[in-house]
Amino acid sequence: MGSATFALSSLDRLFERGYEITGVVTQPDKPSGRGQILQSPPVKRRAVDLHLPIYQPASLKTEETQSLIQALGPDLVVVVAYGKILPPWLLHFPPHGCINVHGSILPKYRGAAPVHWAIANGETTTGVCTMLLDEGLDTGPVYLCRETAIGPNETVAEVYDRLGGIGADLLIETLEGVLKDSLEPKPQDNSKATFAPMLKKEHGLIDWRMAAVEIHNRVRAFNPWPGTAAKFRGGTCKILQTAVGVGSSPSGRGWREAPGEGHRSSQILRPSPYPLPEGEGDLSNSHAQSPGSVVLSKHSLAVMCGDGGLLEIMRIQPENRKAISGADFANGVRIEPGEKFESLMDN
Repeated sequence: MGSATFALSSLDRLFERGYEITGVVTQPDKPSGRGQILQSPPVKRRAVDLHLPIYQPASLKTEETQSLIQALGPDLVVVVAYGKILPPWLLHFPPHGCINVHGSILPKYRGAAPVHWAIANGETTTGVCTMLLDEGLDTGPVYLCRETAIGPNETVAEVYDRLGGIGADLLIETLEGVLKDSLEPKPQDNSKATFAPMLKKEHGLIDWRMAAVEIHNRVRAFNPWPGTAAKFRGGTCKILQTAVGVGSSPSGRGWREAPGEGHRSSQILRPSPYPLPEGEGDLSNSHAQSPGSVVLSKHSLAVMCGDGGLLEIMRIQPENRKAISGADFANGVRIEPGEKFESLMDN
């Protein structure tokens, strides 16, 4: 049972290893986009390619669905990013239960969006666990876990894809142990539980009073959905990619990328030793000190944050326009002294 892209590697690995897949249960096709055209879940599309039987029940609670699962007669049910809570009858039906691949190191980040919230909260490590599902929300006993690091500029898409592959390997290891009766799950420590709630649009509204690194983490975590956005001159701008200024202070100096520091062309910024023309990057006046204030240099656009740090806008999408670099945006709109990015939370 699965729907999202996170489940694709697990389905592929089960197929490659020769496990008998009696059916792939995924969510119904849903309308998407401006044209509201029906779109199939990624797992359905992969199952079609693999010539596997596909079932898309609208509900797991009906007698029809219960009869379907009983007819399929699974020894166990694998659940990866399915998107719905399983009813009690299904949890207890297979002899070996329902085994889930979850994108965090439990009991941290129980819930619908563990990868997103781990990045948003600035975690430097995360991982995957396999667990035996029970009637709670990700509260079942855990079989195996595997950790991985989160880079300071990694996006949710990058971490999500990597965890999907790690989870597929961990799933096979778990199934081998369960089917051989050599692996038993261990209870979680509920006192250490944290939660990763379903994402909402308001989670992506930027609050410039936060620290620069905190906003940067949310930009990494919440794109493409729900996206991170702010207001400029009354219009909504999507902030797509950012970089955190290192040692940023009201010094009147410009900013440039530090060369040769690795990941993603190093999105760590350091002060330039070359002074800017008068007025550029000047933080000495009172309006530049407040969160949301725009700070310009010759080739960059940065915003003052609540901790006094600078957040460079690497890519931005103005309302009803295509995405462009922060520098191109600044050049195009001809930013005036004292202008600010506002928070949509204030509306």
